Amino acid sequence: MAQAKENTGSPSSNARRNNSSGEGRTQRPRRPMYTRRPRRPQNVQKGGTRVPIHIYPLGGLGEVGKNMTVYECCGDMIIVDCGLVFPDSEMYGVDMVIPDFTFVLQNKDKIKGLLITHGHEDHIGSIPYLLQKMDLPVYGTKLTLGLIRNKLEEFNLAGRTHFVEITPKQKLRLGCFTVEPIHVNHSIPDSVGFAIDSPAGVIIQTGDFKIDYTPLACGPTDLTTLAEYGRRGVLALLSDSTNAERPGFTATEQKVAAGVHNLFTQARNKRIIIATFASNIYRIQQIIDLAVQEGRKVAFSGRSMVNNTAMAQELGYMHIPDGTLINIEELNRYAPEEVVLITTGSQGEPLSALSRMASCSHRQVRVGPGDFIIISANPIPGNEKSVTKIVNGLLMLGAEVIYESMYDVHVSGHACQEEQKLMLTLTKPKYFLPVHGEYKQLKKHALTAASLGIPHSNILIAENGSNVILTQDEIKLGDPVTAGAVMVDGLGVGDVGNVVLRDRKHLSEDGLVIIVATVDSKTGKVLAGPDLVSRGFVYVRENESLMDGAQSTVEMALNRCVEEHVRDWNSVKTRMREALSSYIYRRTKRSPMILPVLMEV
Repeated sequence: MAQAKENTGSPSSNARRNNSSGEGRTQRPRRPMYTRRPRRPQNVQKGGTRVPIHIYPLGGLGEVGKNMTVYECCGDMIIVDCGLVFPDSEMYGVDMVIPDFTFVLQNKDKIKGLLITHGHEDHIGSIPYLLQKMDLPVYGTKLTLGLIRNKLEEFNLAGRTHFVEITPKQKLRLGCFTVEPIHVNHSIPDSVGFAIDSPAGVIIQTGDFKIDYTPLACGPTDLTTLAEYGRRGVLALLSDSTNAERPGFTATEQKVAAGVHNLFTQARNKRIIIATFASNIYRIQQIIDLAVQEGRKVAFSGRSMVNNTAMAQELGYMHIPDGTLINIEELNRYAPEEVVLITTGSQGEPLSALSRMASCSHRQVRVGPGDFIIISANPIPGNEKSVTKIVNGLLMLGAEVIYESMYDVHVSGHACQEEQKLMLTLTKPKYFLPVHGEYKQLKKHALTAASLGIPHSNILIAENGSNVILTQDEIKLGDPVTAGAVMVDGLGVGDVGNVVLRDRKHLSEDGLVIIVATVDSKTGKVLAGPDLVSRGFVYVRENESLMDGAQSTVEMALNRCVEEHVRDWNSVKTRMREALSSYIYRRTKRSPMILPVLMEV
């Protein structure tokens, strides 16, 4: 290679010297193919068309939670977040709701990795259920990976999962994607957004964020990097819409410290119990610092609270002075004014520690007039009734309860309108997709973007399962992909569907009536019964005439089947069900579920 450079260099240098006047200038010879500099990669495919990137939101649109987004470009895929959402009041018996992974599993050979923005359940809660079906490297910051590892250990998946720790400004290559984590403020440390560079262009996904100029730790949101990407050119911005309806700025976390400090003073000689999210490490550290100032010991209650705080201490995100932390078993050895109990249950979860305290079923804690209870969180939409039930229970036990907006005990971790405007102004995206929110929030965020000059044609409110196709020239929708809600009920995943939920709703409203009869399989003659068993329908002792009439109705229907020599037992069951249903509705205007059971001998 060196020899080739010498042989091609001399003639050209001589020619330049001999033709310094510009007359008779000879053309510089071309480099040999093997020494020619490679061309810069262009945003062009065969045929001259722009390289497209596909964005498939599988959750997080039209809902708060269950966040999951898939990106595809040039045959490579990456996933950002894999969260869950807690069930609403119509999902009887359901523990949680996770995304439908059908599309991901169909394309598992293309997927290069799972990138996580932060460690809240609505962004990491579904990871165990995905990793049960496929192996995938998980990329996240130190604290985020610690929270994920805790979760995977419960499923015996931590040992076989490949974790890759990332830090802001450390770029990583995944197939054709180059991803740079960008530090953002949120209500949990180590939160990041992602700048996703591909042959199609740069896409920024903010994750959950706010812009806090006086954060408790980790520094403000990295506005400089965001602005630098905006200067270079951002193809699209996917931005958090949770607080899109709220004007102004989100309050700083410092405000909570002042509010809680005032409540500590107000509590005086009472035992302080504070309920907050187990993942809100900032808030928990604030409470510990105040407890140390007041000379109080600290105890934790709730499995997730104990596990997360132990992990945060191990990783250096939480600092508890020696002698401050006590076991909950030791709580009653101290006077009320000497302790602070930090617990789970701020969202009214039925099995949480605070819920068990309110129902007097907690093994170590008995709530009474000597307790000062602070719920340091606002109810997630849909949880208001559950939280109110717990508050009422605690008040009835004589405790003093501070909740919701009574004092400054909680601030949001999500950007309000002015912060959303700043994000849009700094990144200057060509296209805008509001994400993470119900439709009304997505719509409001879209209007905010339009007010800043982004054309309406460049703003898209997508849905879960949309196939958003972006190029430098256009934004459009392709054929949708499979997306939806998969319900987790105990150990069952996906075995509860709309039919089961409908039946559970039916049972909860009108109850169940079971018809039991024994018949001769050869002659069809009734050998015993029919008997009626009622559950959740009426109190039988006070409705004997109704139940006697119901039994007579079933007997007549069954006798008619015998007289007509009906041997199709399904038809016999249908006739009994229809006759009893009609009779009950005429008498009560109710429609209990009716289950005929025929035993053949």
